[in-house]
Amino acid sequence: MVGTAGATLDVSAFLRGLKFNRYHLSILLLSSLVTFFDGLDFSLMTFTLPYIRDEMKLDVVTMGNVSAAAFIGQMVGSLVGSYFGDTFGRRPVILLCTVLSAVLTFATGYAQTPDQLMLLRLLGGFAIGGLLAPAWSLNIESMPAAMRATSVTIIMLGFSTGSAACGWITNAIAPTHGWHAVFFFCGAMTLALAVALQFTLPESVRWLVAKDKPASRIAAGLGKFAPGEDLTKFTAFQLSDEQSASRSASPLKMLGSLFKGWLAYITPLVWLAYFCSSLAIYLKTSYGVLFLEELGMSVTEATSIGSIGGLIGAIGGVALLALTERRGPAWITLAPLLGIPLTLMVGFGVVQYGSGMFVPVILLGSIMVGVGHAAVISITSIYYPSAIRSTGGGWASFMAKFAAVAAPLVGARLFLGTEAKVLDGYLATAACLAGIVICVLAMAQFARRHVAEEAAAG
Repeated sequence: MVGTAGATLDVSAFLRGLKFNRYHLSILLLSSLVTFFDGLDFSLMTFTLPYIRDEMKLDVVTMGNVSAAAFIGQMVGSLVGSYFGDTFGRRPVILLCTVLSAVLTFATGYAQTPDQLMLLRLLGGFAIGGLLAPAWSLNIESMPAAMRATSVTIIMLGFSTGSAACGWITNAIAPTHGWHAVFFFCGAMTLALAVALQFTLPESVRWLVAKDKPASRIAAGLGKFAPGEDLTKFTAFQLSDEQSASRSASPLKMLGSLFKGWLAYITPLVWLAYFCSSLAIYLKTSYGVLFLEELGMSVTEATSIGSIGGLIGAIGGVALLALTERRGPAWITLAPLLGIPLTLMVGFGVVQYGSGMFVPVILLGSIMVGVGHAAVISITSIYYPSAIRSTGGGWASFMAKFAAVAAPLVGARLFLGTEAKVLDGYLATAACLAGIVICVLAMAQFARRHVAEEAAAG
């Protein structure tokens, strides 16, 4: 135990000294369920778009606008949700956004026009974007030090698994019951989770300490990590591993805190790496099925390839992060480095549909894009103190959503309609992967320098 009776307990050291236990696992599982249904609801448009296109007679520009609507909502929601997450706590934001996501997904099933689709997907994206940064923060702040980045990747595995499951759910429901029924089913399932979360989801103890919440509430939260410890004897709590961050409610001051000290180097690199990764992943997410359809596959076959690639990519991200936790963030570049030649092979027409190498190259390329994205997401919040961690993750997500919005809008205009345009889309993906490599290597260098400086100062 770090501290003495009647004295201050160092919550950082207390949590750091714990081994991964059942309570850690429960937080991880609950968060993964949240992101599973988040991914399910968010990806519905990707897999139902061919059916919606045929029913509503959508042209490529309208398809781009419909797809972009959710990303615009997610971009704004990431800022609002992260600010509220740092101001009011991780738990209330996650709960509210899950309920809103469920209701708006279900309501999308009633859409009859492209304008209705865009409005509902805009609002749904707002709810989905609002909960991710608080969910990342809750896990980073709850897990043992060796699992902080990995925990983010695991819960985003839930997002990717939900996205993959969406393809299979669409194949099971849409051909016989229509695309509307897919939204009804997924919205109802998310609502069931939202009800369960009201009774099971905890608040971040580190956030409670950072915000000077009552000692009794902090002690009760810590007691769930170590049921045998009597923590009520401590009258004060602190976080010794964090510099004091601004506790002002001003969003501008919180934003300014992201550029203090060495974070002035890290924050822009996090934003740029996440931007490049998002542009690659959302080109695939928005139009992966349509790309493969243009190259010769059936819709059902393309949907299956997309689901399998997304799921394996997310699992691969967890495996890569296990290596990264031990050897440093530079190892994140392994996935995009492998993905670059694969996407270039497709983009330059080296492999074509009908050849024996086409499906393996497409699938492996998709997996590497997914692995790299999962790994990049895992490091967007770990460098920030608890008082502004949700803000850090939210702003990174906001910047990344510029790419997410650009992907369907630019993709519809530049990379849809002909086989040649689709091949250009794969070349653009390769360029994005190269951007990830450059940013993460630079970030790793600054991180090593900061650790060395802290060690010298200590």
